[in-house]
Amino acid sequence: MSEQDQESKTEEASEKKVRDAVERGNTPSSKEAPIFAAIAATLIAGVFLMRDGAAAMARHLSDFLADPAGFDISTSGNTTALLLHAAMQAGLFLWPVFALFLVFGLSAAFLQHPPQLALERITPQWSRLSPSKGFTRIFGSQGLVEFGKSLAKFAAITVTVWLILKSDKNTVVTAMLRDPSALPELILTIAIRLLSAACVATIVIVAIDLVWTQKFWRRSLRMTKQEVKDEHKQAEGDPILKSRRLSLARDRARNRMMAAVPRATVIIANPTHYAVALRYVQEEGGAPLVLAKGTDLIALKIREIAEANDIPVVEDRALARSLHAAVQLDQMIPPEFYKVVAELLCLVYAKKVA
Repeated sequence: MSEQDQESKTEEASEKKVRDAVERGNTPSSKEAPIFAAIAATLIAGVFLMRDGAAAMARHLSDFLADPAGFDISTSGNTTALLLHAAMQAGLFLWPVFALFLVFGLSAAFLQHPPQLALERITPQWSRLSPSKGFTRIFGSQGLVEFGKSLAKFAAITVTVWLILKSDKNTVVTAMLRDPSALPELILTIAIRLLSAACVATIVIVAIDLVWTQKFWRRSLRMTKQEVKDEHKQAEGDPILKSRRLSLARDRARNRMMAAVPRATVIIANPTHYAVALRYVQEEGGAPLVLAKGTDLIALKIREIAEANDIPVVEDRALARSLHAAVQLDQMIPPEFYKVVAELLCLVYAKKVA
């Protein structure tokens, strides 16, 4: 991506774009975290496993180490048995170390982001073989950052190792005068000190790298103003089409409402601005039902249909306004209207009888 394209991306990534990136496997991942996990695993193995494991392995192989010529390897069966015994003892010594490395390596990955299957990340892409893009990755801004981190890591570890070895210079020089059996313990002690110092130096780099990786990932997902508008349109729909759909839905609802007016028992009007069509049939049970309501032109249309079907129209300004505001279509009137509507229906039925 060119610098000009990146500069045009001024808007923070939306939640949808972040979610899509994660689903594709594009997640922030620090390359220094696995390295720190490996160093830490080596340190823990050296402190808790190496000493006792090596001693146990030496005990089991002491006979072979003491008298290697005393073992019969004249036949393939004896040789195989000897090799299997040595391999088993080596396996008992090494499997806790391998398990420790596996746990620390997986933890370094899973703690940054949960595991998921992203086929797009492993699908072959010819663009990844492009020399120009490879050159950009190596010598671009991200490549320079990776080079800077590697240089800082090398410098920190080199200085740390130099300081540790300088403090142990006399011990290292006089090691040749010691009992050879004490050399493994001495080497392990110095190695543990070096690893401890390397962990301290590396953890600072890892912390900085985690923050930088997250920031760089968010920056790479930034959007242009046009992309934000396009995504909003996709999520909410085209405003023009959405307006048309709403208009069609309102028209259909209005037509269904008008088709129900001929079934009304009475129309309550105000006198032209509001109109509410009520249906009440004693055999159907329940309270009066609102079949239609409207204002202005719709109210006039309701009255027109009512007059064409000989439905009584009663003008009551207060009642018409109150019913229009309080009751929705296809709902029964609330209890506070029972008395006044009942009186009105009595008058309507009395006129029909007369």
